[in-house]
Amino acid sequence: MSQPARLSPARRRDDAERMRTETFDVLVIGGGVTGTGIALDAATRGLSVALVEQRDFASGTSSRSSKLIHGGLRYLEQLNFGLVREALQERGLLMERLAPHLVRPVPFLYPLTHNVWERPYVAAGLTLYDSLGGARELPRHSHLTKRGALRLAPSLRPDSLVGAVQYWDAQVDDARHTMSLGRTAAHYGAAILTSARVIGLMREGERVVGAEVDDLETGEQLAIRAHQVVNATGVWANQIQEMAGRGRVHVRPSKGVHIVVPRDRIHSDTGIILRTEKSVLFVIPWPSQMNPRHWLIGTTDTDWELDLDHPAASEADITYLLQQVNRVLRTPLTPADVEGVFAGLRPLLHGESESTSTLSREHAIGQSVAGLITIAGGKYTTYRVMAKDTVDAVARNLDQRVPESVTHEIPVLGAEGYHALWNQRGELAEQSGLHKTRVEHLLRRHGTLVTEVLDMIADEPGLAEPLPGADDYLLAEVVYGASHEGALHLEDVLTRRTRASIEAWDRGVAAAQVTAELMAPVLGWDEEAVKREVEHYVLRVEAEHQSQDMPDDHTADAARLGAPDVRVRFRPVG
Repeated sequence: MSQPARLSPARRRDDAERMRTETFDVLVIGGGVTGTGIALDAATRGLSVALVEQRDFASGTSSRSSKLIHGGLRYLEQLNFGLVREALQERGLLMERLAPHLVRPVPFLYPLTHNVWERPYVAAGLTLYDSLGGARELPRHSHLTKRGALRLAPSLRPDSLVGAVQYWDAQVDDARHTMSLGRTAAHYGAAILTSARVIGLMREGERVVGAEVDDLETGEQLAIRAHQVVNATGVWANQIQEMAGRGRVHVRPSKGVHIVVPRDRIHSDTGIILRTEKSVLFVIPWPSQMNPRHWLIGTTDTDWELDLDHPAASEADITYLLQQVNRVLRTPLTPADVEGVFAGLRPLLHGESESTSTLSREHAIGQSVAGLITIAGGKYTTYRVMAKDTVDAVARNLDQRVPESVTHEIPVLGAEGYHALWNQRGELAEQSGLHKTRVEHLLRRHGTLVTEVLDMIADEPGLAEPLPGADDYLLAEVVYGASHEGALHLEDVLTRRTRASIEAWDRGVAAAQVTAELMAPVLGWDEEAVKREVEHYVLRVEAEHQSQDMPDDHTADAARLGAPDVRVRFRPVG
């Protein structure tokens, strides 16, 4: 493989120039997991591809998921065997071939609360779950007595279970995975432009032939031409369809909130899944089962009709999650234990049911008008299938013959040779002067691209120091985020290239100044720009704290919108 593509400022300028002058086969709107997956699928079929994203990779739904790659036990209970089989097949591909550094096994304990009927009922479902889609890459489920379950999870109240079943799924760093898909698409020739907001669709007669785009970094307006335009904007899909005048796919946003608590607040050697009145609740080790520092607890599932860019978690959301998990804990969690909170919106297909938790997680593809295809719905795990189906639809509208999808054979950058490099981690530690545990953490985030980070450290040894206030990360990773991974703003690094915004007690505020100063030379920021970036980030954190003290969605949304967005339409100074 040639040198991996760098999503650098220079690459961004080059890609913007391509968008000014080329007519692409496909223009993808949306830089979430579906959009980046489509860009990769199309590029590896030999199509010319442009992708625009109004903010950052995964800045919407794709960085705010439960971070699970799974078949979905509740879909099995709903008898949706096709969706579960498809998702389990994708889980196997991601773990074994496509992204083994980012997708890892995680065990879950399912406490049983009924003595007679529940164990055989759950066992029957998990037996099917273990075998659907050829799922063989993980251990099969196992039965535990009450005593055995409490040995694995001592924090569980003895009266909350009569026994348990343990099964295995997988987890992912969703934001890094989505960014890696975008970078891999760029490696195969896609032109990528983040901080680029679509403000209108271009037409020739009734046909859509491209999009008018505001470059929020330079103030330039681009007219990007393409034979086919794909609307992969998730919860914003309705807005893009409105630009076309009509739409066939209708999305209903559902808010999901997660809280993050320190590892020592729950004593358990396994994740936990609990049934609630509405759905299920996950307690997930983070960032991985092998080296957990935190627990993710979620999620809620409620209708949302307010601001799409910055969905807000309210005090009611946090109270609900604490109440649900405290039903089974010996030592209840309190609001003081919550170190991080994040809220995201799921793009569910609009249906008849009033309950968002029962809306379809299948995906739908529709041609709103000639030249515009919309993809919506689905779940993170099946992004590759959604991308394949979308490009198949694109191909039917192009004049040339388009090859079949090959993304089942295309590892994301950092995956090729990962297992071999993992086995050599001791040697890497010795060569770099870093502790072996630190090298393991880097490998799980960057895969084989860790050598690029280590080369930076070799050239500038001071970059081996941990980031103040977020010491799981190195200074080199901040620089790398701006120079190789397409980060354009401070929040891109603190919320998505790293997870300081949900893992640090201060939500990354202590790391903000140093991070901005490290990004400045790469992105050409002066002192005023550094100051502005830090101020924006601090205001955002303050607004999030305020929203989480508000009693309901409307007051929380109003508080969150009190902080300006760092990405605003460019206004020249002077």
